[in-house]
Amino acid sequence: MRQVNHILAVVLVIAFTLTMALPWSAAWAADPAFQVPAGERQLFLDEVGIAHIGNLHRTLHKPNKKGAVIRPTPPYEKIQGVHCAPAWDPQAELWKIWLVNSGDYSGTAYAQSKDGLHWTKPVLSQVEVNGSKENNYITIDPTLSWPANAIMNVVIDPDDPDPSRRFKGLAHASGREPVVSADGINWRKLDVKPLRSADMSSLSYDRKTGTFIAALKTFSRYGRAQAISTSKDFKSWTEPKLAMEADDLDQELGRQRIKARFADPTLDPPEYDIPETYNVDLYGLGVFRYEGLYIGLPMMFHRTARVPKDWPGFDEMELSDEVLKNVRAHGDWTGFHHLQLAVSRDLSNWQRLAERRPFLETSPLGSGAYDLQTLSPPSDAIVRGDELWFYYGGNQGYAFISIGTAHDGGAVHLAVLRRDGFISLDAGEQAGTIQTEPFKLPGTKLFVNVDALNGDLRIELLNGDGKVVAKSKPLTGDLLREPVTWAEGNIADLKGQTASLRFTLRNGQFYSYWLE
Repeated sequence: MRQVNHILAVVLVIAFTLTMALPWSAAWAADPAFQVPAGERQLFLDEVGIAHIGNLHRTLHKPNKKGAVIRPTPPYEKIQGVHCAPAWDPQAELWKIWLVNSGDYSGTAYAQSKDGLHWTKPVLSQVEVNGSKENNYITIDPTLSWPANAIMNVVIDPDDPDPSRRFKGLAHASGREPVVSADGINWRKLDVKPLRSADMSSLSYDRKTGTFIAALKTFSRYGRAQAISTSKDFKSWTEPKLAMEADDLDQELGRQRIKARFADPTLDPPEYDIPETYNVDLYGLGVFRYEGLYIGLPMMFHRTARVPKDWPGFDEMELSDEVLKNVRAHGDWTGFHHLQLAVSRDLSNWQRLAERRPFLETSPLGSGAYDLQTLSPPSDAIVRGDELWFYYGGNQGYAFISIGTAHDGGAVHLAVLRRDGFISLDAGEQAGTIQTEPFKLPGTKLFVNVDALNGDLRIELLNGDGKVVAKSKPLTGDLLREPVTWAEGNIADLKGQTASLRFTLRNGQFYSYWLE
């Protein structure tokens, strides 16, 4: 036995020595985890693909709010919400969107636009409201009432060979029932098992992998949580798997944010403040593919009070008969939302970013906005040139009493972000560097997205032996898709070979790079 152990030890030493003698590029080639597909932008939201980073810090960037773009239409609409992104229909040459309304009639409505900014609500004559069919409501069956008549989430599928299934959606009914349509206006159910979800869900289509992604509301120890189910054919779905939930840190941060909100006179305070019922849970989740990542926008609900139905304080408030009936039957809840930013590579393992600071939060009082207390997560980022457009729902209140008193409580809003602009790597006067893991070069041209108006970005190309073989000319300015030019050597000489990139940034913000 002692001789066998000695022989094994010798073998291990020899194997280790041979491994150490190999060039580091050859050792990496045995485990090619990091790849850079041609044309796919590489962002810096996580640590994948980063071998070294020094003197750079990450900065979260919030989208710029443009205000409400679709408002309720009186007298029959009171809240105009949205749980899907607009879909571009190339046949109709229109943006199409599906709205969840409440008021005299609760259900799903339809709007369309040529530019994504100015929306019209065509008369569809599918549903009778207040004795008239002159409205833009759609339904699977006009005899159904809320919530069975509501189509919550819609995507367009340009890859389905069946034209009657170009649009796909999830109807509210019993859980989430898959439905399909040729035009997004006339819908039919599929004979498939509904997905399990409470009142909130989202749907997106990952065209690169041909995968439909549904985020479904479930529950965990702190209340609402989010599970994910996927499908390749929109018929067979994976068993929903818990993807994200609130934890102890959310409760700690939540109490701080609730107290700060009540102390801030510029923000709309929720109607009740009962500290012993404070809670933070994950109300909804927008999930979509962006470049090589899955982006998550968790909708964090900060509950400021949970009031039982027999609470005596209701009698001291000036409530309408309808609102008083609701609170006496169900009690009431107050709170506010914000959206955070999360990232995943596999839809299972999620990392919440920027120390869980808000990516999108409610608007201040006096801004003229609807999203004073409540906002719902976008289900996709719409690429418009060098910008990302996010459509989200925003309400003036959350509780029964706030909904009952608001004249037009909710609308669809637009917020705009620089393309790739979720998080940047920043440097000041002292330069910072980031070096990538080795990867096989897929193209001959390197592009960067960087804002260095008062500084510069320099790039070095390292070959498989770690030797610098090319140096760029310095790049200065606000450059959203800038091709890199080379002062020494050229990246084209190493196409198809293993290499790495080293970026040196001074006085700037670096968002992404890619090769073509």
